[in-house]
Amino acid sequence: MATLAGNSDALGDAAPSVTELSRLEKRLPPLLSVIAGMVDLTGFFTLGNIFTAHITGNLVLAAAAAVHGGPLNLAQALAIPVFMIAVAATWLIARASKTHGPVLTRLLLIVQFVLLAAVLIFSVVTRPSNQPHGLIAGIAAMIAVCAMACQYALLRLAMPQVVSTAVMTGNLTNAVLALMQVTLNRRSLTAADTERLKSSLSLLVGFLLGCLVAAVAVSILADWAWSLPVALAALAIVVR
Repeated sequence: MATLAGNSDALGDAAPSVTELSRLEKRLPPLLSVIAGMVDLTGFFTLGNIFTAHITGNLVLAAAAAVHGGPLNLAQALAIPVFMIAVAATWLIARASKTHGPVLTRLLLIVQFVLLAAVLIFSVVTRPSNQPHGLIAGIAAMIAVCAMACQYALLRLAMPQVVSTAVMTGNLTNAVLALMQVTLNRRSLTAADTERLKSSLSLLVGFLLGCLVAAVAVSILADWAWSLPVALAALAIVVR
């Protein structure tokens, strides 16, 4: 009887956790996509044309510079291994915490917040935008890359059903394919297709909105523009 009672309690505890995770999977991604857009554009404008979220962009720019003999931006090249190391470190944090679902989600959101807050403090103190290709800007860029690596890893580890909130190519592909299916097949979308389209469009709009707001913020606030993604990262932690 005690065993049955224990199993019943475990099932009762698991149900709210599953429900909360389901809510987070719907509410968090659009906010995270806005954060990713802000971080990517703010880093690109103030830290020497570094893509802090779209790591593929740094790989392309570094390869182009190597082939055509142009000046190699060391920070662009370093962003790739730093991103990999940060993803591995996030995995170790998740493993060491022995948590999953909503608890792990909030833990990694806190890590992301701490990293973005570190970028803000470091940028306000050192003003890397004054020398965007200097060492100080490179350090700030690597911290921002780590924050985005944490966001990527968070989705894979804690919310594996959610598509990427930073790389928009996949989301744009999903949206176009769903629309083509409606146009050419002349039939309504299935519930799954509708959900995928809504999710993809919300992430696309969120990322674009983050970029637009960051562009305005950088022109007005300079290094203080990092305060916006930090504020949203804090908000993400308390989303229910």
